[in-house]
Amino acid sequence: MNKKSFMISVMVMAIWITGCSSSASSFDEEKEDTTTLRLGHITSEDDAWHLASIRFADLVEEKTNGSVEVELYPNSTLGGDRDLIEGMQIGSIDFALVAGVMSNFHESFAILELPYLFQDEEHLEQFLYGESGEKLQEEMLGETGVRGLEFWMRAPRQLTTNTLVEKPEDLHGEQIRVPNIEASVQGWEAMGANPISMDFGEVYSSLQTGVLDGQENPTAFATSSQIQEVQDYLVMTDHVFGYVQLTMSDQTYQKLNEDEQNAVEEAAYEAREYQNEIVFEEEEQGMQEMLDAGVEIVEIDQEPFREAVQPVHEEIADKYDRELYEEIIGLRD
Repeated sequence: MNKKSFMISVMVMAIWITGCSSSASSFDEEKEDTTTLRLGHITSEDDAWHLASIRFADLVEEKTNGSVEVELYPNSTLGGDRDLIEGMQIGSIDFALVAGVMSNFHESFAILELPYLFQDEEHLEQFLYGESGEKLQEEMLGETGVRGLEFWMRAPRQLTTNTLVEKPEDLHGEQIRVPNIEASVQGWEAMGANPISMDFGEVYSSLQTGVLDGQENPTAFATSSQIQEVQDYLVMTDHVFGYVQLTMSDQTYQKLNEDEQNAVEEAAYEAREYQNEIVFEEEEQGMQEMLDAGVEIVEIDQEPFREAVQPVHEEIADKYDRELYEEIIGLRD
């Protein structure tokens, strides 16, 4: 090989090596540019929360062209409700689905957990998706560092027990699991029960062993955790028309660029629409699963239960946010 040919070969080899290095470098940079975020919640993979979380994760990846990915952690894998909120406050958890336990971090949410506050789903939607709901989320962000992306609707909470309950007196001495929320605890005490707060992940075994006599949740939420296997009655109390919030650590939010922030917000809205469609369909399925498991459906006169909790309404409203309480009452038909 002459000198000229040798030099050409060296140049070609150098270009090839440089090109390979550039390709590898670009690939590494592309991998480094993908932000992976974690979303935790307490329900099973069969629940509407999780199905809508899958939709949210897919939408975020699609709308950010893959620059943001969301990993899902159901079944309290990242902890209970309080753990999830505290994790978002310090930035160790990026997203979470949380409900009334937020009242332990922003007190005004305690009002929303009062039994027999909302008349029906329409009353709740009118509040959540209006200016009042937006204001509540803004106040929550300022106080907690947790950003409310969207409110998702839930089916009404019902009581399941191993004792026939038709009136408040039937609840006397019954150990009923409730979330760790002051309005829930006081409300069930006023209705005659002995409320016990514990993580939902412990409820099935506690019902199975007799530590608990009952629990209260939307029916589909309960059946997704097989509660129908360890309960005899589903009592149609309709005591709380509730919600769950898709929330986000503001520390995480501020790390995203503006396009990514917009994409997350759009994905949250679209996932809300999807979840709100399927949640009530799942509730019907949950009712059928209860019946198939031999659980007896008990229709009751709700008025005595409603009357029993009115003193709790007054106490919680005076303690936390009388103005918000009156605003919600004013939206009733």
